[in-house]
Amino acid sequence: MNKILVANRGEIALRVMRSAKEMGIKTVAIFSEADRKAPFVKYADEAVCVGPPPSSESYLQVDKIIQICKDLNVDGIHPGYGFLSENANATRKITEAGITFIGPSPEAMELMGDKLKAKDTVKSYNIPMVPGTDKAIEDIAAAKTIAEGIGFPILIKAAAGGGGKGMRVVESADEFEEQMDRAVSEAVSSFGNGAVFIEKYVGSPRHIEIQVLADTHGNVVYLFERECSIQRRHQKVIEEAPSSVLTPEIREAMGKCAVDVARSCNYYGAGTVEFLLENNKDFYFLEMNTRLQVEHPVSELISGVDLVKEQIKVARGEKLSFTQEDLKINGHSLEVRVYAEDPTNNFLPDIGRLNTYKKPEGMGVRVDDGFEEGMDIPIYYDPMISKLITHGKDRQEAIDRMLRAIEDYKISGVETTLPFCKFAIQHEAFVSGNFDTHFVNKYFTPEVLNIHNKEVEEVAALFAAKLFTDNNSKQTITNSSNKVTSNWKKNRM
Repeated sequence: MNKILVANRGEIALRVMRSAKEMGIKTVAIFSEADRKAPFVKYADEAVCVGPPPSSESYLQVDKIIQICKDLNVDGIHPGYGFLSENANATRKITEAGITFIGPSPEAMELMGDKLKAKDTVKSYNIPMVPGTDKAIEDIAAAKTIAEGIGFPILIKAAAGGGGKGMRVVESADEFEEQMDRAVSEAVSSFGNGAVFIEKYVGSPRHIEIQVLADTHGNVVYLFERECSIQRRHQKVIEEAPSSVLTPEIREAMGKCAVDVARSCNYYGAGTVEFLLENNKDFYFLEMNTRLQVEHPVSELISGVDLVKEQIKVARGEKLSFTQEDLKINGHSLEVRVYAEDPTNNFLPDIGRLNTYKKPEGMGVRVDDGFEEGMDIPIYYDPMISKLITHGKDRQEAIDRMLRAIEDYKISGVETTLPFCKFAIQHEAFVSGNFDTHFVNKYFTPEVLNIHNKEVEEVAALFAAKLFTDNNSKQTITNSSNKVTSNWKKNRM
């Protein structure tokens, strides 16, 4: 594999290209007209404009991307995450064109991409699953009876869902039918698939995911867990590895389950198996993401494994060069997602220009980003600016470094999630490790940041006043000294 095309943009494209360059592999960037001046375009060995800004007219144009590969003698395509990364039809087209897809098979994508198919696939491996239905609901009355048997509250979920779309919590039988209609409608509009199922609603869970890596020779390992419980709108904002609550025994049990999930669908490449963890430490399989995750750097930092390099090696047909016994947890890592969003306005995107953009540096700090000072945040894509990651010898050092890095990160022109992340990481619940997926609803309100900003302004005002007073006092002393000195000098003369 001498040349790969990265079918993505921004920070993930840069991240993939850097690993490829270390392996001596040439890279090709594709870019939309909105990304023409982006750093990833300049970093690649070759770059081709693939279309107008909307992703449907550019980054999702698989036929055009395949033709670019043929024109430039590209050996493989790395999809990053999002866009084509879990598109089974696109993967088939790419492989049928004789180009290596750096990721799992389309069959594995299809099995794990549908939550009901995934449940059925892993069934023979005795994987613990949330009590509920294992088939799409066709008879609402029968489903209501099942829900009553499970006990309210229950959760209605879209089979093809993700990111909280097509998901409804049902508190009682009276609202079951109404919430069912809403879930089906949202599933159709979001995924083109109205299939839904029901599960027991786990009230205060933690969201734990296991990083797996598999080759095409039957070897599968897990690279420990990531804690992803701090979320807004069912989407992650802060992640850490390892989790602060898993015992070695639970970690091993979850890891083995994740390996079995990968084996159940003949998986190869890097993937993530997600679980819910209850307060009593019972855990349940949720789903498998058949791609590289946004939060993969924390797993890399505690394991010492470059996941992108391993993806490329697996795609080349190589065996994993290490076993499960070779892998050890090294320290602790945190990641915060820096979005152009306003936390005081329900985390709504805040698109604009990066008037100031200065990244933090120093020991144990990593920034995966795709922007430079003066660039605009495009309205066409996810508003992520960067991923800020820290690593330390233990959790407290990783937290301390993250707080320092957030302070050192200078961004103006847009609101960002950095103030929220600082609030969350300093919060007693986070520091103690006693939190769950409801952290934002439990502890965060816009007033929290407004109060903090007001306190900062008051401290700044007091400091300025003191500085002004001190300077005046110094000036008075200096003037007096000058008079004395002048007189003394004059007398000396």
